[in-house]
Amino acid sequence: MFEPIPNSLSPQQMNAVFSALADPTRRALLSRLAQGDATVNDLADPFPISQPAISKHLKVLEEAGLIERHRRGQQRPARLRPDTLAAATEWLARFKAQWETRLDQMDELLGRQPDLPADPPHPTDTHKED
Repeated sequence: MFEPIPNSLSPQQMNAVFSALADPTRRALLSRLAQGDATVNDLADPFPISQPAISKHLKVLEEAGLIERHRRGQQRPARLRPDTLAAATEWLARFKAQWETRLDQMDELLGRQPDLPADPPHPTDTHKED
């Protein structure tokens, strides 16, 4: 039985983060924001989708806590919130560690089992060697 993995994000926040990360466009936007703040127009430029579509993606990322937007004059640049991404990464790392421990235990158990023949004869194999 798995033990719950503690995390600084609520279950609802974790759901929102992983849901937001499930979309390739949003992952690309996060990659771009990892380089620094950007406006919607800056972010929309390399994509074959409209600026309003990019704005919708940014809204999902903002609601998940992965980015924040601030006012700078007439613009509202987006900025990455690494703390939220770090919390999700930490949760994944703990989950991975649990599975690695369990797989190591299974390897150890299987290593104690007697060796099976590499290629046992098939029951329907009736020809004999001369």
